[in-house]
Amino acid sequence: MILVDTSVLIAFFKGEKNESAQKFRKVLDKKIPFGINAFIYQEILQGAKSEKEYELLKHYLVNRRFYHPKHPIDSFEKAARIYFDCRKKGITIRSTIDCVIAQTAIEYDLLAAS
Repeated sequence: MILVDTSVLIAFFKGEKNESAQKFRKVLDKKIPFGINAFIYQEILQGAKSEKEYELLKHYLVNRRFYHPKHPIDSFEKAARIYFDCRKKGITIRSTIDCVIAQTAIEYDLLAAS
């Protein structure tokens, strides 16, 4: 199972031909199961340009498999640890939400498409 990140879905929906969008196209073509989490769902919907696009995205995404943190407090603590450990190594994570997405993938032993 694959957890598909926001950036991959945006590129795919825009019809971009970058590496991530092409990999996601292969996932769809091969009917490989994929899912998202609530943060990815929110990020995609808040980027909609119109009511029509919002409803279209919502209709497509709401039927995907959703992965939620298994243990909310522990999951967020571990996501914070990802951010902390990366920062100590000089790596800046652009969003704390990305750490929660990564932790979700770890908890479910998912491949992350990003």
